[in-house]
Amino acid sequence: MKSEKTELPGVVVIQPDVFGDSRGYFVETWHRQRYEEAGVPGTFVQDNMSYSERGVLRGLHFQNPQAQGKLVSVIEGEIFDVAVDIRVGSPTFGRWVGVTLSRENRRQMFVPEGCAHGFCVTSAAALVTYKCTALYARETEASVLWNDPALAVTWPIEQPTLSAKDQAALPLEELRQRGRLPKYLG
Repeated sequence: MKSEKTELPGVVVIQPDVFGDSRGYFVETWHRQRYEEAGVPGTFVQDNMSYSERGVLRGLHFQNPQAQGKLVSVIEGEIFDVAVDIRVGSPTFGRWVGVTLSRENRRQMFVPEGCAHGFCVTSAAALVTYKCTALYARETEASVLWNDPALAVTWPIEQPTLSAKDQAALPLEELRQRGRLPKYLG
């Protein structure tokens, strides 16, 4: 297994070892000790799966309080996965990291608590799974506007399909002014 820390504190890209032969392949997608050594905490309490078609953009989602860290993987298809540091006081506040995750490259990205997360589907369809460090809490969830000019995320699609919730998302600065963002704990 290889891991790569990104410029955002706590965001880690994982390249699991793949063992393949003529029958197919085997991948270990979670091993607490190895992942903890790579900087991914070992306390997951919920697993989720999402299916979406080409052009769907989900995000940029977060919970505060009850923040969720997410270990994101793609079982089928390809996505452009994005983490945005929304921790007030963080030296990388408002910056983002994006990486392509796919069935072919088998990469994973860990998005820590205090970061917003989103992805868009760049293949015909995608089946995405993610392990979460906290339970889903509808009453604490919010979304940062996917195309907030202050963030300038370079999405690989121009006209995504969005949920009503994501269409109504607010810019990062407005969420900060309303006191909705998590604090950076150093």
